[in-house]
Amino acid sequence: MADLKVVLPLRARSNVMKAFSAVSTTKDAFSAGKEATERVINQLSRRPDMLWAFGSISYNQERLLEGIHAVSAGIPLIGCTTDGEISSSGLSESSVVVLALAGEDITFHTTHATSLSQDSYLAGVNIGQAFKNCRCEYIQIFSDGLTGNAVRIIDGIQSVLGKSIKIAGGTSGDGGLFIKTYQYHNDQVLTDCIVAVAFEGRFSLGTGSGCGWFPVGTTKQVTKSDGNTLYELDGMPALQVYEKFLGRYASQLPAVGVEYPLGLLGSRDDGGGDEYFLCRATMGVDREKQSITYAGDIPQGALVKMTMGNETDVIEAGRKAAEEALAAVKSNSRDIQAKAIFVFSCMARKIVLGSRTGEEIAEIRKTVGNDVPIIGFYTYGEYVPSGKREQSRFHNETVTLTIIGQ
Repeated sequence: MADLKVVLPLRARSNVMKAFSAVSTTKDAFSAGKEATERVINQLSRRPDMLWAFGSISYNQERLLEGIHAVSAGIPLIGCTTDGEISSSGLSESSVVVLALAGEDITFHTTHATSLSQDSYLAGVNIGQAFKNCRCEYIQIFSDGLTGNAVRIIDGIQSVLGKSIKIAGGTSGDGGLFIKTYQYHNDQVLTDCIVAVAFEGRFSLGTGSGCGWFPVGTTKQVTKSDGNTLYELDGMPALQVYEKFLGRYASQLPAVGVEYPLGLLGSRDDGGGDEYFLCRATMGVDREKQSITYAGDIPQGALVKMTMGNETDVIEAGRKAAEEALAAVKSNSRDIQAKAIFVFSCMARKIVLGSRTGEEIAEIRKTVGNDVPIIGFYTYGEYVPSGKREQSRFHNETVTLTIIGQ
């Protein structure tokens, strides 16, 4: 097995919390990166302490980062490629979005771990170790959306920092090509990698999530599974159960599964005290083995339900997620103001919403405030705390928010 590499944290101090985001749709990669970054730095009117960048797979990734660093050398940066970019201008594609932030009494630590596909758990452990000596309460991670195991990444981080650490972010995309994704750390373009930033200091934090699909029918138990492949539900072949549920639409699996994700209710070894609901998107079907493969793990013994949804419910879930995050950020004081919004939403939502995708972002901005800078992207999977214990988990088909306030 190849050795995993971990890069020690970079530190940056800041004095005043301000944030701005910008987008560039310029076709030339260098010019696009430079243009978007110049805009946010000019709006900030001071040197940023942290940058986020999310870019289209259509760009030459090295040239894109060269353009960003032509005007931001030395400023810590993380980001990745996407299935669609989000900024204060809304949804864009074939673009790059950048957010610059300078925070009062806040320190940023950045790191990355490579060789994710070799051992996802160990990669997560190394991310946790890099942040072990800082008093962080919130971490953002962006991992390769096509390699490794996102659930095991979370397990690895929590093994070092504990299950109470709040982890949010997403898995990188490549515009639906499913060939190769890239992650950014400072001036490096990486792949098969996790990039991360830890927030330490005085700030207010609120997270929220929403799915929009609702469980239907009877609860079933996973009686045979292996990682993210489901073989049996209540002793019946998984594909047979799906075919009975979908009827004439079953022949369209796995594509139609985006509209009918599996609802994961939890496993019997979670102590029974943490109610949560995770969507799992179908990724493949083996008709000979009667099995279904999902974008996230399906633990043996877990309880599940089939789900249904519609465009209106999916958009409404985004609004409720924003309300949840805003309430959390203001929980200590109504005077706290939202300063930046991070949104990581599943590409499956974009597929289902189609021409209405912009409405999800609009509802979030309307709820939090149209003047609050926003950045994010459409993902191949999402990380966010959920359940009564607010334990960080890996999600599919979910919109997740983090609001940073002061």
